[in-house]
Parts: sequence; C-alpha cells; structure tokens
Amino acid sequence: MQLDPLPPSNVAVMSAPNRAHVLSESIGIIGAGPAGLINAHVLVRDGFTNVNIITRDGTVGGVWARERIYPGLRINNVHGEYRFSSMEMPPPSDAASTGGRLSGLDLCNYMESYYENFLKGKANFSFNTEVLDLSRQEDGKWLVQTENTQTHTRDNLSFFRIILATGGCSEPEIPHYLSPDAAAKSQYRGIVIHSSEFASNVDRISEAYKTQTCEDSSVVVIGGGKSAQEFLAVLSPHIHLRTRLERFLHGTTLGGKIVQAIWSKIQSSSFEAFQLPSDSPLRKTYSMYWGVRTNDVGAARPDSYHALANAKKIDIIAPARAMGFAQDGRSVLLNDGRSIPATAVILATGYSSSWDKIFSDKTAEEIGINKHVPSTKIVHAWDYPSLSGAPQARPDSQNWVTSIYRGIVPAKNILRRDFAIAGAHFTANIGYTNEVVAHWISSYFLGDDMNLPSSAEEAIAEAERSAAWMKKRYPTMDSWVNASYMGSLDFWNWPQAVDDLLEDMRLPIHRSGGSWLTWPLKVIDLKEIASLGDERRVKRLETGHRLTLNRLRPAGQLYKV
Repeated sequence: MQLDPLPPSNVAVMSAPNRAHVLSESIGIIGAGPAGLINAHVLVRDGFTNVNIITRDGTVGGVWARERIYPGLRINNVHGEYRFSSMEMPPPSDAASTGGRLSGLDLCNYMESYYENFLKGKANFSFNTEVLDLSRQEDGKWLVQTENTQTHTRDNLSFFRIILATGGCSEPEIPHYLSPDAAAKSQYRGIVIHSSEFASNVDRISEAYKTQTCEDSSVVVIGGGKSAQEFLAVLSPHIHLRTRLERFLHGTTLGGKIVQAIWSKIQSSSFEAFQLPSDSPLRKTYSMYWGVRTNDVGAARPDSYHALANAKKIDIIAPARAMGFAQDGRSVLLNDGRSIPATAVILATGYSSSWDKIFSDKTAEEIGINKHVPSTKIVHAWDYPSLSGAPQARPDSQNWVTSIYRGIVPAKNILRRDFAIAGAHFTANIGYTNEVVAHWISSYFLGDDMNLPSSAEEAIAEAERSAAWMKKRYPTMDSWVNASYMGSLDFWNWPQAVDDLLEDMRLPIHRSGGSWLTWPLKVIDLKEIASLGDERRVKRLETGHRLTLNRLRPAGQLYKV
C-alpha cells in the first residue's frame, strides 16, 4: 500500500461512531414516485433503519400511481428510461408497433413490483397522507404536519432529515378563468376537469359525450404537454466542456454549425416521419435545440396523436388561447372571438410546484429554497459558437434565480446535511439520473468525504452560476418552467450532469467507456451504476483508514491511500 500526501478535505468527514448514530435517525421522504422509491431503497441498502415515505396517493408510483392511470395512456420515454439497476423492466407486449414505449399500466406495475421486492416491510409508508406544512424546529428536527385524505385526521411527524421527492410537476396548474368555479359562474353546463383527474372521470366523460344530442359537441383539451426525447448528449452543450469532441462541437465555429444543422435535420425529419403536411398546426412547435418541450412518441402508428390529427379525428386549433367560457353555457371562448362547443373540457394546462403549499415564506427563506434576486455577478458568458442565434429571452428572465446546488440541496443549507430534493431534475432519463441522485443524497446524509462547497456562500455562487448557464442555454424556458425545475435543466445533456454528481462523490465518470472521440457512441447501460453503493462503501473505508493513519502521522504530514 502506497501512502501519498493528501491535503485536508474541504468538508468535515463523519466519524464511524457518529455515522452509526446517523443511520438510526429518522428520515422523511415526501413522495412515493420513482424518485421517492429509489431514494428509499438506496437509504435502506446503506443501512438507514428508520426510513419513512409519505404520499397523498393510495399506492406507490407518483404520476404513475394506479389511481392516476387510464386506458390508452402511453409513456413517451424509451423503454428502460424509468427503470432502476436492481430490477429489470419487462418490455411492452406491443413494443414493435410502438417503438418500445410502455403504457401507463406497464410503468405502474413496475413501480408496484419495485415496492414489493425492495421496500415493503423495510421502510414505513404512509399512504393517503397529504403534507400541509414542513418546517425546521428550534431543536433542528423537521416538523411535518399531515392530513389523511380519507379520514381528514391531522398529525405532526418529526424527522432528523427530509428528502423532498414531490417532483417538479405535482400540483395541477389551473388558470382561474378556466377553473370549475369560473365555469359555474359562466353557467357552463359541461364537465371541467384537470388532466390529472382524467383517470377517475374517463367513464363520466365518455357517457356524457355519447348522450349529447348536439351534432357539433366535442371534448375540448386546452393546452399541450411535453415529454422527453433522448439523443446523444454530446450534441447539447454543458456548463463546462470536458472532452476534445465537446470542445470542437461547441467551441468552434465549424462545430457549432454542425450541431445546429443536425438538430434542424432531426426536427424536420420528425415531421416527415409522421407525414405532417406543411400547413399542419403540429409543425408549430418549439425548437428541439433551444427548448425541452419535446415529445417522443416512438414509431408512427394509426392510433397515435399525430395520425389521428392527420385523419382529422382530432382538430388542432393553433395558435389560439382559451380565455374562458362563453355565455351560451356550453362553449369555450377563444382569444380570437370564436367559441368551441364542448361536452367536456380537459385542462391540460400543466402543473406547478408543490413547494408553495408545503413551505411557508419564512421556512423557504430560512433554508434558501425560494426564488430571489441574483447575488452573484457571473463573469463567464459561455460564448459557445453552438449557442449563436439564440431566440430572444424574456425581458425579466435575469431578475430571479433559485439557488439549488446541483438541483439537490438549497445552497444556503449545504453544510447542515439534513435536507435534499429528489426528482426535480429535468432529465431525459428518469431512472438513471434519479438513481445517481439517490446515491449522492445518501452520501451527503452519511457525511461522506464529498467534493462539495466549503461554505454556503460558495455553494450559492456555484448554484447561481448554474442558473445563469440554464438561462443562456434555454433563453425562453423561464416563461413556463416552475420553480421546482430551476435547479436543473440538464435535459439533453443529462449524462454530463450525472458525471458532475459522480465527481462530487469522488467516483469515476464516463462509465460507458470509450475514448474522447467514441464515448458518445457507447450505449449507456444501467449496469454501469449498479455498483455505486459498493464503490461508495469502499471509498468510505479508505477515508476511514486515511483518518486513522493521519492520527498517527508525523507532524504536518497527511496521507491518502
């Protein structure tokens, strides 16, 4: 064993006795979606004995909980992007015709199986439980006020550490002028629901439509969503360019032209693949390169949204904005003066952050989870040639930031190691990213020797630098992305963002292998992160051994193993 000099770590490392004590302290995880489940599993495997998960749903799965899915629901991510390394995900039975896309039921079954295999009886689950308030008490513990959604009984729970795994989009966003109350005031007689309620109302809507006698009746969907599409991350610039290939593609004029030409070709070929006419409203979309509002529906099939639109079975009215309900009691009023008869109105108007409901202004300010005016002057402008010709940013886009370090820890709270955010990364690979984040959080709670900022001020500066980068990379996205997502918009380039997390844990990056030129062509496989728990344990033992040697060291000499 060779001993080399080692400078002192910039973060205090927890001793073994203290770590054993921490393992017995209670952890509260708010949310039982993919992020909540993988964080609970990693914590349990790491030896935490008091892991508690709180969810307002009656089953696990979050967005994919059994009570939320409905017939015909399909996932736009490629098969496998939601799975974790410890459990295989069966392919859908109709993979050939759908391009490998799963149904909502497929993913619901996977999440429930994951719970049954790895968490049932090993972690404490509180179902049908709504979190009303979350605050830190004078003794440093977290107080969670809850209400049972069925019995309406309230309770106060206490935890040493909290993982906020409610995701970036968990609270339905309903414009006040389209709300059920607004419909009632306008004497609209049809059904008005948010898309999150569709599963429990699908039969009701179907029956209402069948019994409607008016020939021009319809179901009106207001709004349009997005989903992820994974492409080679190297074609999307990161906050720093690690490899020679990335530096060529984004740091040179020729490379920048190549990048933008490829993205333009991808978008145009997507339109052609679905045989969209040149005047189709489906072509009125955000740029794939400058935004993250991208759908990936897989192989063209006769029952797809695009096929039904081309067949005129879905009438797309765009550009247009719904302004409210018409005075006739049965129509939706558009901004151009038209009115659309509607048997039912489904508000696909998106979601907002759950944070406003969970945290008081005082708590949000205390831990640093709130939006605020930037306090750091960013000197690095990231003048990448591949970012030339960017769309115009919103005038107020530079007015505020959310200082979330790595999208996981409020920078102001970085040294306390008692609070973390999971599931709020805007990523094209949910499973891989959330699994690495879960290991990062567990290491953080365990007091492992991590490459972290040494002060809150340093963490805030780094977080605000990342926020400035996101505004540079996606200049129009502040107009709609909610606060939960402003910690991380590493969408196309999620592999580079994951490497940042691995570097924080002092673990190897570029795990798919390959040289500086070939690594983007390597298939990313979950097997490459299946050993993260073991790697972290080895690193922890090495650190402990190093500390023991340093206690016996000659004066002024530190060692690493």
